[in-house]
Amino acid sequence: MSRFLAPAYQSLVPYTPGEQLNDRTYIKLNTNESPFPPAPGVCRVIDEARMRSLHLYSDPTLAALTGALAAHFGVSPKQVFCGNGSDDVLAFAIMAFCGKGGSLACPDVSYSFYPVFADLFGVNLTQIPLAEDFTIRVDDYVGIGKNIVIANPNAPTGLSLCVDEIERIVASNPDNIVMIDEAYVDFSNDTCVSLLAKYDNLMVVQTFSKSRSLAGLRVGFALASEAIIEDLNKIKYSFNPYNVNTLSITAAAEAIKEQAYYDKCVAQIVEQREKTKQRLAGLGFALTDSKTNFVFARHPEKKAEELYRALRERGVLVRYFSAPRIDNYLRITIGSEEQMEGFFAELMHIL
Repeated sequence: MSRFLAPAYQSLVPYTPGEQLNDRTYIKLNTNESPFPPAPGVCRVIDEARMRSLHLYSDPTLAALTGALAAHFGVSPKQVFCGNGSDDVLAFAIMAFCGKGGSLACPDVSYSFYPVFADLFGVNLTQIPLAEDFTIRVDDYVGIGKNIVIANPNAPTGLSLCVDEIERIVASNPDNIVMIDEAYVDFSNDTCVSLLAKYDNLMVVQTFSKSRSLAGLRVGFALASEAIIEDLNKIKYSFNPYNVNTLSITAAAEAIKEQAYYDKCVAQIVEQREKTKQRLAGLGFALTDSKTNFVFARHPEKKAEELYRALRERGVLVRYFSAPRIDNYLRITIGSEEQMEGFFAELMHIL
């Protein structure tokens, strides 16, 4: 740390991304990326003509992308906000609706960026404990009178609330923003987008990084009332109006049109997820009923950190968290059939 860092930021504990190693070839099952490439049409639209236009700024209104998303979800383009990944969208939202000294509630075991954002923006964060089985207790959020962010399905547990449960939370907190982070929703089909027409305090956040195979281009978006989107744009135009680049806008807009391709990919991942659950259970692992593109598992005898390190030495990357309550679990991304066979071969050797 330099002597120039502002005092307000000196105590920050930053988010830790999953390892991105290139010292050897790994079976990479640690960052919940799709094992499939982008749809063929996505690759075609990134053509030479588009590359030649990179001397120009990207469209700050993101019209092509917001229009495509609006048509896909049946909302107005004025109800769509896009960012440099869903992290960017969430950061703008927490800055806009919580702000310094404001309130935010989230589960104590969830996406670890939420407390980082709260700390960065000076937000008063309440982390509500999950139940013993890692489920979110809906009653803990009903009428809480705070802004709320919930990942649904949750990460790293993989567990999901149904739309009716989300609606109870949203309806009971009419004077606060409820942000539902649906990064993994395409693997569970429990989206609450249908609730947007009923509630002006709901914001649904999704990403192109997981089911849509565009993690490297960094595109996320929010769907909400026109007034909420207007607020987000006010923050964006006060900070970074060109927050999504030209290639990302082009590729993401095309990806929305290629839904059949991505539906097929998701179906294969879900099938592989269920097979992986069964095989791990057969090896004695305890697992949550994950509705995502990863599994969350612990072995009754082998410590998670030992398994993580042993797999890493053998060329397999999985995610290990040292946080309380989950420090004996591994989060394992569902890869291709070949990747999962490689994972199990190394895991069997270790066990």
